[in-house]
Amino acid sequence: MMPPQQRRKVLKKSVSTKSGGASSGVRGRGQVIRYYTTFTNTIADVLAARGWKEVGEDEEWDFVWADREWIYSAFDRMHLESWQRLNHYRNGRELCRKDLMAKNMKKRRRALEKEGRVEEAAAYDFIPTTFVLPREYSLFVEEFKKVGGVWIMKPIGSAQGKGIFLFTRLSEISEWKTDYKSYRPGPIAPKPGAAGAAEKDDKDVEAYVVQRYLQYPLLVGGKKFDMRLYALVTNFSPLKVYIYRRGFARFTNYRYSSDMQDIYNGFVHLTNVAIQKTAENYDERTGGKMELQALKMLLMSKYGVERIDSLFWEIQLIILRGLLAVQPIMINDRHCFELYGYDIIIDQDLKPWLLEVNASPSLTANTREDYLMKTEMLHGMLDIIDMEGLLQGDEEHVSGWDLVYDNGYIEIDPEQCGYSSFLGAAVPAPEVDGEEGEDEDNDG
Repeated sequence: MMPPQQRRKVLKKSVSTKSGGASSGVRGRGQVIRYYTTFTNTIADVLAARGWKEVGEDEEWDFVWADREWIYSAFDRMHLESWQRLNHYRNGRELCRKDLMAKNMKKRRRALEKEGRVEEAAAYDFIPTTFVLPREYSLFVEEFKKVGGVWIMKPIGSAQGKGIFLFTRLSEISEWKTDYKSYRPGPIAPKPGAAGAAEKDDKDVEAYVVQRYLQYPLLVGGKKFDMRLYALVTNFSPLKVYIYRRGFARFTNYRYSSDMQDIYNGFVHLTNVAIQKTAENYDERTGGKMELQALKMLLMSKYGVERIDSLFWEIQLIILRGLLAVQPIMINDRHCFELYGYDIIIDQDLKPWLLEVNASPSLTANTREDYLMKTEMLHGMLDIIDMEGLLQGDEEHVSGWDLVYDNGYIEIDPEQCGYSSFLGAAVPAPEVDGEEGEDEDNDG
């Protein structure tokens, strides 16, 4: 990893240092940035590596990276100076809570249809059929009786695969039959059939989303995988979005099977690292992951450059359409930014699907390669946030991050990249002491 002093030198050489920087407020050129964080993983390492000064919760700070609950309380108890930055928007759950995401996508599609933008509305077909239980139980049952098949249950606010299970019979989710009018949130309900499940009051079940399970995913080496991609929003009004070129695919440890007898095997169906790392054959060297660029090259070799280029463009559009769906209801704040982790899966017909969006994507690394990727990604993100006031504000490519939407779609210069999207491209080496790194943009 590049030393922080050298990194700042490279950044100053590669962008304009117009007074005031890209930020709407800069504390003071040359002053050490004071930060507070509630995390001890890669983000803490990156903040320290930049030469910033860590302070306590009750001390004066310039930058905060904290959990959402801390951020939400900060809005209610303090006045923020123009230069202070926080890593969450006030109502970020609109995109990242599974039930709200489904609601907002449906709302966006209906609004587009009402405006007569039928083609754009039809493009919002990248989320599996979804219902919220117990509120939409009757609607779900009606759909289930029509199509049957395998469905997947997910708690609306959980992460890392907690509480997720597959089912094929309505009797397996009888707890969620509760009349939504009398529904009140309660503790997490055990999976039907688990000890104590029958003793629980129906009205205490936790809200879940139920989705049609994608039973025929694209496989690599016989194994199921999904992709984790990163998007950075620095403004919602107007919308401004960057996407990071790198990311990774997460694989299951066991070969995929669509047999009914295997639907309860999480090692076959769930790609979450928290689940897969408990498997007996877990590979600690790779962490069950593959670099996005390697995956893209592999798919191009099998399906052709044109088809996979189109696929990655479709994935980029999914990211942007998700953000456009919530833009009208997001509470914009110049002090805020958001790093989103998008989970995308591809089916056997090479159609991409959005599984979920995380406003607190895991920044814990399980291999050295994972650590290097995440720390470089975070350094680039902080370069864009520009607490030091080094940017001019009109840069489209910063440290592996590419501006893809700025109150409108950003077109790619064919001389910079021969593909439709920078997703999966190499991050070019920065210029150091007058030496140019290799131009790897066309490796996209």
